[in-house]
Amino acid sequence: MSIIFFLIGCSVFIALIFLGAFFWANKTGQHEDTYTPSVRILFDDEVEEESKPKT
Repeated sequence: MSIIFFLIGCSVFIALIFLGAFFWANKTGQHEDTYTPSVRILFDDEVEEESKPKT
């Protein structure tokens, strides 16, 4: 029975860590730009220059 209390305590502790990380991400502006990621997939990647044949 004591292992259940230990596991509940660990899960609450881990949930608080994730909650703190979420609030930290919001405070630092992680979720402010919601437009760019949805449009980024529409643009092609930069094309690398073709290598010139050796003479």
